[in-house]
Amino acid sequence: MSLGDDIRSDVNKLVSTAWTIRNGNVVPGTDDVKLYSNDAVKLDAVYLYADLLGSTKLARDFRPETAGKVIRASLRTASTIIKRHGGEIRSYDGDRVMAIFIGGSKNSNAVKAALKIKYAMKEIVRPSLYSKLPHLERDGFEPRMCVGIASGEAFIARAGVRDSSDLVSIGRAPNVAAKLSDIRETGNYRTYITADVYKKLSEETKLSKGKDMWEARSADVGGERMTIYRSSYWWSV
Repeated sequence: MSLGDDIRSDVNKLVSTAWTIRNGNVVPGTDDVKLYSNDAVKLDAVYLYADLLGSTKLARDFRPETAGKVIRASLRTASTIIKRHGGEIRSYDGDRVMAIFIGGSKNSNAVKAALKIKYAMKEIVRPSLYSKLPHLERDGFEPRMCVGIASGEAFIARAGVRDSSDLVSIGRAPNVAAKLSDIRETGNYRTYITADVYKKLSEETKLSKGKDMWEARSADVGGERMTIYRSSYWWSV
């Protein structure tokens, strides 16, 4: 069979096969979802995307060895915080990490992780990088991450071919969270969440000394006009 015949056969089989969807109580790993059938796990989850700001400048103006250290330090810091707060990391994409939170405190846990990522980037990662790689500061690069968080139902399937497959999350929540992490604003805003996430936050992740840490605003997110909440606050680690 030609390459075209192979692809045509695979696509026809995939499209004509009904989904087998089951509710999940844990975030599945790659081996928990079958590759060659339309197998999927449905989750009520919170998705968090943490994206490194300024990666275009980083790649353009600095050596790959320097850029690699910045990206690795940033992703490792974010991932360590996410894991500490119960998030399950399911994807790395260049300079971005995606995590899934489930359970009764999933909204607050994700937000707490986001606020701690902001603090750690400023108070730990930046001083360390500037100390070891002073040309970063001299040439105007500041290591920062923007975090987007959204909640809702999604289902997780496996995509690719044998030895080259990974899990994909399908649904509004992962899509919106990814778009929120792409927001770039001046000032100190680094964390963006949906209204659904905001409504389910615990008092400690919503208020600081009695003051709301979140500011509501209307924004276009992936072609949809919605109310989102942004925060300039941080949480020490």
